[in-house]
Amino acid sequence: MNQPNLTILPNGLTVASWALPGVETAAVALSADTGSRFESARLNGLAHLFEHMVFKGTARRSARAIAEEMEDVGAQLNAWTSRDATMFHARLLARDLPLGVDLIADLVTSARFDADDIIREKEVVLQELGEARDTPDDIVFDQLQEAAYPNQGLGRSVLGDETSLAAITRDDLLAWQADHYAPQRLTLVAAGKLDHDTLCRLAEAAFPGPATDAVAPNGDAAQFAPSNRHDKRRIEQAQLTAAWAAPGHHDSAQDAALLFALAAGGGMSSRLFQQVREERGLAYTVSAALQPYADGGLLSVHAATDPAQAAAARALVEQVLHETAAGLEQAELNRARAQALAGLLMALEAPQGVADFMARSLLVHRRIVPPAEIVARIEAVTVDEARAAGAAMLAHTPARAEIGRHKPA
Repeated sequence: MNQPNLTILPNGLTVASWALPGVETAAVALSADTGSRFESARLNGLAHLFEHMVFKGTARRSARAIAEEMEDVGAQLNAWTSRDATMFHARLLARDLPLGVDLIADLVTSARFDADDIIREKEVVLQELGEARDTPDDIVFDQLQEAAYPNQGLGRSVLGDETSLAAITRDDLLAWQADHYAPQRLTLVAAGKLDHDTLCRLAEAAFPGPATDAVAPNGDAAQFAPSNRHDKRRIEQAQLTAAWAAPGHHDSAQDAALLFALAAGGGMSSRLFQQVREERGLAYTVSAALQPYADGGLLSVHAATDPAQAAAARALVEQVLHETAAGLEQAELNRARAQALAGLLMALEAPQGVADFMARSLLVHRRIVPPAEIVARIEAVTVDEARAAGAAMLAHTPARAEIGRHKPA
């Protein structure tokens, strides 16, 4: 595989590319170093609404033209918003890369934010919010974030709520664009059949002008403050979640924590799956995961069980976690390591995966971390380090969010 290229344009825009041999397509993505954790409580949902609104039309394209221009060439265009990042991405034939760069830039720099479109799109987001609320195994994770980070940006929903969405105005959208989409906060990445110098020329044309004096917004610092949330709606399967403070992106223990989470609940061979589902039949779904942020993270567990068995399932899940921290075996660590490495390296065999990898790496580390460096770190984690990471995370009181009519923890 070729090596990536990185250029910072005079206006501060970061441009990165990775040419891949043997492909006829390209993936291009624009990542913004912003997300819902940077919002005020009053305007919760603004980052996500901005992502929606840019697709409603620009100074040069209607909403229909945006869709037709991409589909005329067989391309795929989409976007997503998280708590700490926003991404606009396209997958297309290599010859159509200029269109992809131009269209994505047009979206984030020239959106119209028409008043009638804002009204309609707020209704669309409310439908999305309603769908999430009607999906217990989805909304329970928002409730867990709130339980882990109460009254903080990281604890609020990406979607916002009825009150905060109603408060958002066109001026708020324009201010968000000016502050959060300045060139120095953006990274344009592309992977596949491409030339780096050509990509830079396309970026210069699509993002003209000098650097702005916009001040980089700061979200409030993550402060894990565990609490409990219990939604008592009547459902067939009780949704049980818990979360412990975990290492963040820049913590040297993150790799060990990741492998602990995979060994504990990352697949069908994990301890949680085998003991909670296969041996005891207490849950259909059971898993563990690590979610790192720049300034902290969460180790979370989730189980869906009969409400009558909620107490037994909850107790067994936590028992298994502690047993894993105390007695993780080498074979389990090796299996978790294989999962982590396979997930990384398989993703790097496709343009979209490579583009996503570069974007994440630049957002988190401000450099393209060589995959070999990540592989070496994961390979170096020992059983004792994984056990210690698990024990450190489990040493404190967890946050909890549960849905269902059962006895809470």
